[in-house]
Amino acid sequence: MVQGASPLILASASPRRLDLLAQIGLVPDAVDPADIDESPLPGELPAPHAARLAEAKARAVAARHPGAYIIAADTVVACGRRILPKAESEAEARACLALLSGRRHRVLGGLCVLAPSGRMAQRLVTTAVTFKVLESGERQAYIASGEWRGKAGGYAIQGLAAMHVRQIVGSYSNVVGLPLYETHALLTGLGYGPR
Repeated sequence: MVQGASPLILASASPRRLDLLAQIGLVPDAVDPADIDESPLPGELPAPHAARLAEAKARAVAARHPGAYIIAADTVVACGRRILPKAESEAEARACLALLSGRRHRVLGGLCVLAPSGRMAQRLVTTAVTFKVLESGERQAYIASGEWRGKAGGYAIQGLAAMHVRQIVGSYSNVVGLPLYETHALLTGLGYGPR
């Protein structure tokens, strides 16, 4: 797909999402992070949380870019009903790794695309990821790498954590931060295409 007649805006500051879009030939005209409160609502489950945040980001950015296509996404790592944080401290990263060790968890990708007409399309993409049992030395080495900082669930599958992933079922790009198949499908469905 090549650039559409209307501008394409990525509502995210994530360099990973920008790289993923480039992988399928999409270069946004602008990157404009939504900067919204991403805290879960009381009692909010992981799937509705991811979907709500993706839509909130899209709407916040659309207000600043009338006439543009907006792509917004949110990635949530969940163990059962529990939403894991975007690890900002070593303690949070250690707690995430302890929960993920030897277990299967879900990565939920909320995706929202808004067209210039105001039409909206959404998807919730779920990928199952299974970690090996992490020895204390492996956990310590990953903490020391600093790669976990700011990452949902305290890990980046496209980095060092890949050596600890025993199995992945579903979209790999969703775990990195943006489900590419669904992004392309939603944009196409909303009329984004060649000039």
